[in-house]
Amino acid sequence: MVLPKESVVHGSQASHPSRATPQTDVQPHELPGLDRLLHLPGCVALVAEHGHRLVTDEARALLAALRKQAVAQQLPASQIAPDVLTTALAQRVLARLQPAMRTVLNLTGTVLHTNLGRALLPEAAIVHVQAMMAQPNNLEYDLASGQRGDRDSIVESLLCQLTGAEAATVVNNNAAAVLLSLAALAKDREVIVSRGELVEIGGAFRLPDVMESAGTRLVEVGTTNRTHARDYEHAICERTALLMKVHTSNYVVQGFTASVDETALATIAHAHNLPMITDLGSGALVDLAAWGLPREPLPQEMLRAGCDVVTFSGDKLLGGPQAGLIVGRRDLIDRIRRHPLKRALRVSKLLLAALEATLRLYLRPERLTQDLPTLRLLTRALADIEATASAVQPALQAALGPLWRVEPVALQGQIGSGSLPIERLPSAGLAMAPVQAKGNGRALEQLAEALRHLPMPVIGRIADDRLLLDMRCLEDASLFLGQIGHLRLCSKR
Repeated sequence: MVLPKESVVHGSQASHPSRATPQTDVQPHELPGLDRLLHLPGCVALVAEHGHRLVTDEARALLAALRKQAVAQQLPASQIAPDVLTTALAQRVLARLQPAMRTVLNLTGTVLHTNLGRALLPEAAIVHVQAMMAQPNNLEYDLASGQRGDRDSIVESLLCQLTGAEAATVVNNNAAAVLLSLAALAKDREVIVSRGELVEIGGAFRLPDVMESAGTRLVEVGTTNRTHARDYEHAICERTALLMKVHTSNYVVQGFTASVDETALATIAHAHNLPMITDLGSGALVDLAAWGLPREPLPQEMLRAGCDVVTFSGDKLLGGPQAGLIVGRRDLIDRIRRHPLKRALRVSKLLLAALEATLRLYLRPERLTQDLPTLRLLTRALADIEATASAVQPALQAALGPLWRVEPVALQGQIGSGSLPIERLPSAGLAMAPVQAKGNGRALEQLAEALRHLPMPVIGRIADDRLLLDMRCLEDASLFLGQIGHLRLCSKR
């Protein structure tokens, strides 16, 4: 079994064998009181550094845990020695102060991993966020007039310039963008959607549920695999508020299929004086095909096709912070902006600062593969990825020892976060497997756990009886190499 070195706890006897304490069980009444514990010299120092409240709370919790062990007659006397108690309390205090959100090394092969934070913010966004959070700013203040401003103005002109929209607004994620748009434009009325586009996103959030929450009535047309223009035409009635098209970014229906494109659907909607909404989900702002990647529909293309409102995400292919972006016709965006839900779903200064800085990078598209981490990782040269795997392999093999094989392998990664689900990215990495096949599954799980317990957790994936580490997202090999020494190989698995 592989465990991090730091996970091995040495008690006072192991550290000081000459002062071994008899291993008699402690009775509950023999435990020190709270006041006595807090007056130990080491604990006094803890209070001076961290404050009385935190240390006292953790001291109570420590004594409660020890009391439970004592009642069960499972508490050796060595565990209530003053130095051991002080160390245990210090560890509890430090553990409580550790943030729950930590940086990790994403070696899963999925670039935009929903569970690992999706897009990495560009350096320009990090710098701008830091500056805007450290000082007052003009979040809702018009510097030209000296009057109250609108926080949408921070990014609206950029979004309009990049997409060709008349107006734009921002909420906290794309599901919220869909919810708000429908609530503002179709409450108590019908929205027509193809049955093949009723998507479910991560966490079991389904489009029909979002529509119901917005107070609209879903009208499904067509079938799972085939929907025609006549299906929309036949469904339109006096109760219809709008037509909606949803880009199925997280799955693909192949084979005997038919769908109505945005241009045709917009034509149908406008012939009946109805607006048309398109939800792009992960929406990109540049044609990924320019870098040899599969194409994704662009908001600007949807607007040119006649769509009146387009919603898309900020933290997927766009490469910015989590946000829901709504662009389109000015009169419709104004209605969306005035809806009461807009305030409930509005974004903070932190998000707006990150989004503005990210959008500004798109004003220099030739530099995007340098400045935008998402695009940089998606377009990273295979030779560079292979070189990273070669650099890590010897050190990892040495750390795991002769009971493990660590071999360079060709891999297939993916974009992630529901974007281009069937497309694969040629990649490279390392495959680890025990030399002995017996207990292989358990050994792989233990190794994966050990990697997750490194100072900067390493997240890979288990497949085909191997633990795979895809190196596409490891641009700096020293982040891994510098902590491999924390792994140690136990004699037994």
